[in-house]
Amino acid sequence: MQVFRTFACPVALLALGSACAFAQYMVRPSAPVSATDLANRIPAQLVGVGIEEHLGRAIDLDLTFNDENGQAVKLRDFFNKGRPVILDLVYYTCPQLCTLILNRQVEIMRQMPGTPGDQYEVVTISIDPRETPEIARQKKASYLATYGKPAPGWHFLTDRDDNAKRLAELIGYHYRWDPRIQQYAHLAGIMILTPQGKVARYLYGINYRAIDLRFGLAEAAENRSTLTIEKVLLFCYHYDPVENKYVLFATNFMKAGGVLTILILGGFLLRMFRAERRRKERFA
Repeated sequence: MQVFRTFACPVALLALGSACAFAQYMVRPSAPVSATDLANRIPAQLVGVGIEEHLGRAIDLDLTFNDENGQAVKLRDFFNKGRPVILDLVYYTCPQLCTLILNRQVEIMRQMPGTPGDQYEVVTISIDPRETPEIARQKKASYLATYGKPAPGWHFLTDRDDNAKRLAELIGYHYRWDPRIQQYAHLAGIMILTPQGKVARYLYGINYRAIDLRFGLAEAAENRSTLTIEKVLLFCYHYDPVENKYVLFATNFMKAGGVLTILILGGFLLRMFRAERRRKERFA
């Protein structure tokens, strides 16, 4: 009876979890929108502004920028280290959206077990060619203080030879200068790249969750090294572009649940068989 109680609880929880997976996984189809309707809905200053996904595209790692100390650096300096890279395209004097983007990112990073320079890199680049390394250095100091942990892998760069614009076009990040308000019009989003510099994931807005960033990094790093627990979780979770987050994928969850159930029942039967054999040997 004790053996039964030991194995019955995990089986029951597994069945309940499988049922929940079906309830949580749902993709809502998006209705097509014509180009004319879309143009009529968008304010004139935002026409051409947006993010066009180029998953799998390799960026130019030879693009050069200035780091926070004024030294010329190439993007390849932050890649090919076996770690995925979070890429931010912002500008440091942005009065609103860019601050919210970086605030949310540092909040999520504090919730994650790894740190920049340990399990991943962060490259934050200003799209404003007028911004100087001094501004980048001040912004870096501010965010590292907020982060509260050592982060040798978080780099704050400024534009050089208009390479920020070239990089933005490569990854489909479209923005424009609005002379009326003297600000850049752009969307909120961050990009996750593989250690080799290929676009792996886009996360939009400022309301994504820690699990979304964590799984995005795990996916990007899969071609190098991913913790076993991350691989198991990624088997059960898939990125849903409509929901803009990772959701339980019922089919894989049920496959994993079926295998686990067989293993549990097999272990239960083996233990009972051995106990019965020992009982017969005692009374033989």
